[in-house]
Amino acid sequence: MPSADLIIENARILTMDPAQPSAEAIALKDGVVLAVGSRAEVAEAAGTASRRIDAGGASVLPGFIDSHIHLFTGGAQLASLSVAGFTGFERIAAAIRQRAQVDTSQVMIVEQAAYSMFGDDEPITRHLLDRVLPDRPLALFASDHHTMWANTKALELAGILHGRQVPPGNEIVMGADGLATGELREFEAMAPITSLTPTGGREMLGLAGHEPKAPPTAAERAVDKQIIKQGLAYCASLGITSFHNMDGNFYQLELLGEIEAAGELIVRGRVPFRFTPGMALSELEKAVEMRRRWHSDRLKADFVKIFMDGVVESTTAHMFEEYCTAPGVVGASYFEEEEFAAIATAVDRLGFQIAVHAIGDLAVHRTLNGYEAARRANGARDSRHRIEHIEVLAPRDLNRFAELGVIASIQPTHAPGGYYPPEPILSMIGRERMKLAYPWQTIRNTGARLVFASDWPVAPLDPLLGIMTAVTRGPVFAGAPDERQSLADAIAGFTRDGAYTEFTEANKGVLQAGAVADAVILDGDIEATASDGIDAMKVAATICGGQITYERSAA
Repeated sequence: MPSADLIIENARILTMDPAQPSAEAIALKDGVVLAVGSRAEVAEAAGTASRRIDAGGASVLPGFIDSHIHLFTGGAQLASLSVAGFTGFERIAAAIRQRAQVDTSQVMIVEQAAYSMFGDDEPITRHLLDRVLPDRPLALFASDHHTMWANTKALELAGILHGRQVPPGNEIVMGADGLATGELREFEAMAPITSLTPTGGREMLGLAGHEPKAPPTAAERAVDKQIIKQGLAYCASLGITSFHNMDGNFYQLELLGEIEAAGELIVRGRVPFRFTPGMALSELEKAVEMRRRWHSDRLKADFVKIFMDGVVESTTAHMFEEYCTAPGVVGASYFEEEEFAAIATAVDRLGFQIAVHAIGDLAVHRTLNGYEAARRANGARDSRHRIEHIEVLAPRDLNRFAELGVIASIQPTHAPGGYYPPEPILSMIGRERMKLAYPWQTIRNTGARLVFASDWPVAPLDPLLGIMTAVTRGPVFAGAPDERQSLADAIAGFTRDGAYTEFTEANKGVLQAGAVADAVILDGDIEATASDGIDAMKVAATICGGQITYERSAA
């Protein structure tokens, strides 16, 4: 046996390989797994130059794969103030005012704002935010990043206090006085604000599939590249060795490509082509060009991302029945049924995987219909099309995931009653719909494939938090289904299932001889840890392609 570059021993290895589920040691060489087995067996691969890591009985897993993140946006927001979990005017205002003393940006951006953070009967308006910070521009991102609230100074600086025309599905909410209320719905409505940030909003362009209007300067490119590298380092610190980005454009791919060329792409990535409403099918030529230019084992552009609807919290997720708290309101889809069927058919014909954001039950139904139409037109193939989120599901569509081979891409931390409280979602959709909302195990029981992710920066990036939430979130009320996951399924959702979703299950997402050397060493035994304590565990080291990309200091 050739000498290994790195040996991890005295470990509790969960290989995710059914043929050899556990092991004591693993040897890595030249970016692949050389051997997995007992400590004595793997010791045969030790050479004088081999580095040996004693895991101290801690778990070693395949490197985490986060199948739904927004890398550039998340990296840009790492330094922003987060008000996650904050409630009440005084606490929120104090935190913002304290940060304002050291924040020198043109517009102060605050993250993770809850829709009801000031109180159930206190809507967030520019007037309320003026009370928080009256003398300088301020904007708050909702935790779902589909809504922003801005104060008067920010609206004035952005030139939208009196409103502005935005594409369908986006809205600058206007008040009875003819002025903007401060609520901005969806990406195009927020763009005038984000364009005032240090990055000029370039990190948000991929969400709408746009390119920078003017070529960024060398200095701007350097800033953006550093932000992406910070995002990559943060991923590595949490054990992530691969990510599926859910926004994309040529600019972001070029930056990632430059990082890869410099040998600094420490996390493998997939980036999509964004297909948006009003776009001609001929624009898919750009997706083909992306796929041609970026196809390495570190960076691929091999799928198409589409938004079908919005989110429940802003009543923009498309439902069959009205929202319980908003009579007559059902939300809307960005595409009519026949229109989406034509798009799905065209994308599928080009051999791309499709990922569609669909949260409301009608949006999910319309997406499944489009996938079925594509299969009917093009013939069945191993397309592995996916639906992102699936927060509300109509009973008629439950079995269609398995029937059509559609992957349910789930974000455990999004569900009410877990990381987020039950309200306001429970009141908005009601108990009957909640019985088939966030239906993880219910979908799994049909034989369909699931994959887990974070949707960072919408929710925290940490896969261990995602795993903990998946295994502990019980029924939201008596009589609701129990959607909790087994520990094995939850870990698979962030490893083996992620690899399957990206068509790399033959050599990724598992620790077996010949697989890529992507692994994470935890600071304890995950199987021996109480379910509700998994999120307190830490990553001791992350390895991508045989290289240590993160190592926790002893201190």
